[in-house]
Amino acid sequence: MNNFKKIGLTALAGSLVATSVYAGEMSVSGSASWRISNHAGTDGGKTMAMGNQLTFTGGGEMDNGMNVSLSFILDQGDDHPATAASTANNEARADSSPFDSHSISLSSDAMGTLTFAGEGASSAQNTIDTTAAGDIWDNTFSGYTKAGNASAGSKTLLWALPSMVDGLGATVSYNGSSAGEEATIGYAFTYTGVEGLSVSYGMGEVGSTTAGAGGREITTMKASFAFGPVTAAMSINDYDINGASNEEQSSYKVSYSVSDDLSISYGAETHETVGQNYDEEFSQVAVSYTTGGLTISASQTDAENASGSGNEQEKWNVGLSFAF
Repeated sequence: MNNFKKIGLTALAGSLVATSVYAGEMSVSGSASWRISNHAGTDGGKTMAMGNQLTFTGGGEMDNGMNVSLSFILDQGDDHPATAASTANNEARADSSPFDSHSISLSSDAMGTLTFAGEGASSAQNTIDTTAAGDIWDNTFSGYTKAGNASAGSKTLLWALPSMVDGLGATVSYNGSSAGEEATIGYAFTYTGVEGLSVSYGMGEVGSTTAGAGGREITTMKASFAFGPVTAAMSINDYDINGASNEEQSSYKVSYSVSDDLSISYGAETHETVGQNYDEEFSQVAVSYTTGGLTISASQTDAENASGSGNEQEKWNVGLSFAF
């Protein structure tokens, strides 16, 4: 991470609390990636894609001992065109530029960390709901739709509580109401008090203002254990949906670190829907090599019943990513 420039954050803090902030430091880090994929199935063919992102972070200590920090991301992949209505009114939509996730945090040893995110937020449950296999379904397999996550995205308040038990982390979140959706809460606990072990449990909601329809509760349970070069992990995401079929997504992964730079893994995921006579299944073999800020990765992913019973698809990816 390279120091970008030093700035005074007094004006920023003055708008939040009646106190001053000592001069803080702003820094910027970046990442870029390139990938080629081949999808054999409904969307057969080779495609190439790239990604790029700059993350600005900074902060300072206030004279009351609390810390304030700011995070702001520029991401070309978040560039959306302005709507016709906004163009007609000579207005620029907030999402018509590469401005992406942004948040401000206040923290202290006694309070923990309170974060308000204007965009790109995660609810407490969202912070732990990545499957054990790493969401390998997220390869745009035709016809597959994962059940929705707990409400989050923008205008979300996230509170990481101060440590009360060694090795136990607790987070709660509040997502404000909007048109057609009521306010929601979430929570998550993660225990890492035993060497090599991590166990998490969380719950979140998807709100709806329509009685008996649309709302849902999502529960996440996951665990992993590392022993020497081997790490084994499992997870379950359970979706209790009002007015629709309940769903469950189970996953596991085994990873082996050949060296500090080279690792290989095998993971699998199964998505079950109540009343559906088939399960959507995904599996992936992956290898990655890291040297300095460069990571080279390759994977082979297979899907069964992704868009209906008997449908099989497969996809391989080769990619390069850079961190600077």
